Amino acid sequence: MGFSDANTNMRVQSRWCFTSEILLGLTLIISFALSPTGAYDPLDPTGNITIKWDIMSWTPDGYMAVVTINNFQQYRHIQSPGWTLGWTWAKKEVIWSMVGAQTTEQGDCSKYKGNIPHCCKKDPTVVDLLPGTPYNQQISNCCKGGVIASWAQDPPNALSAFQISAGNAGTTNTTVRLPKNFTLRAPGPGYTCGPAKKVRASKFLSTDGRRVTQALMTWNITCTYSQFLAQKTPSCCVSLSSFYNDTIVPCPACTCGCQNNITQPGTCVERDSPYLPTLINSPSKNLPPLIECTPHMCPIKIHWHVKLNYKDYWRVKVTITNFNYRMNYTQWNLVVQHPNFDNVTELFSFNYKPLTPYGTINDTAMLWGVKYYNDMLMQAGKMGNVQSELLFRKDKQTFTFKQGWAFPRRLYFNGDDCVLPPPDAYPWLPNVGPSLRVGKVFLLIVSLVVSACLLAFL
Repeated sequence: MGFSDANTNMRVQSRWCFTSEILLGLTLIISFALSPTGAYDPLDPTGNITIKWDIMSWTPDGYMAVVTINNFQQYRHIQSPGWTLGWTWAKKEVIWSMVGAQTTEQGDCSKYKGNIPHCCKKDPTVVDLLPGTPYNQQISNCCKGGVIASWAQDPPNALSAFQISAGNAGTTNTTVRLPKNFTLRAPGPGYTCGPAKKVRASKFLSTDGRRVTQALMTWNITCTYSQFLAQKTPSCCVSLSSFYNDTIVPCPACTCGCQNNITQPGTCVERDSPYLPTLINSPSKNLPPLIECTPHMCPIKIHWHVKLNYKDYWRVKVTITNFNYRMNYTQWNLVVQHPNFDNVTELFSFNYKPLTPYGTINDTAMLWGVKYYNDMLMQAGKMGNVQSELLFRKDKQTFTFKQGWAFPRRLYFNGDDCVLPPPDAYPWLPNVGPSLRVGKVFLLIVSLVVSACLLAFL
């Protein structure tokens, strides 16, 4: 009997462990699939960067093309130091010349005599030219230092372009080979580019609107963004407060990393450190971010404060604080999801645009600064914050302060998902908190009893 019982117990334990591993695996898969930080963004499901390559004319040994980088993302832009585009030539192509951009390296062009190509590398890397470039080196939509605005925030500036003259490249539609292995850094990692695909030739309307011309050949490359690839940890967090509760719910501890100045000095810096001015004004370039020491260790914190309650309206104050001493955020934007955005009445000192990722449901808003006033979020310090107040009209059927309804469902800063506190930490109404706590204790007891019964049965 003892031997039989032992075998039975071993089978039950192995079956239990096997089931647990399956459940754990399914949980991880579902969590990854439902996470908004993957390449699919539920608030901008069709957002991408499309690179269009238009061959405009043939040359004796190749072609002249205009390459356009179109940002079709609603709220994710490319900030300084700008985009970097790379690819691998299919054959032995060279770049004879470029207008509006340049390669970072020329490569080995020693076999050429007299007329030396601009770049002979098999895998060139291209960057935009800086503002102030001489006019004879510019084309339309170039020379912005690689900065590209988001589609919703500034459509006319949501693209960048340059001209390229390729040699050894084929001189007909059948002999040209499409480049491959496209990469886009904007300015860091995060984008994954698909293969180049031939599409219908682009058409162009003359300035007087009376003539249409078209490219000789066109191909597109589509690049999508993933926050997982862009960074190992989150880049922003959210804190909450309200007029009806004295509790200020902070960002979760170690949201973007933990303070580690003991084993890794320089991870962060105290606000009152005597060495702070020296660190900020360092002449060195390409320095890592210098973050103020905080429990959350995030470069950006968004604070959502439910400020006032009126008969027909309620008011919220939003504050964005920069904790990075080496970063100014130009053309910043904030995306907020809350069901009452269909009745937003007034905003102060922020621009506003509704986003409707779910068709007719208007519960998502894009906010950004007013040009020349607060469109730049300055580095950490006294000026390192921007703030605004939002006035909402109440919907009598849905409005409530119970169960954290007044707080946002999701926030993005510059396109990256910000970490919210856990729902059970939200500020509760004074007459709701105790009953909720009793309910939680009751649920905990029930869950323990059920678990004990299951274990006894097995």
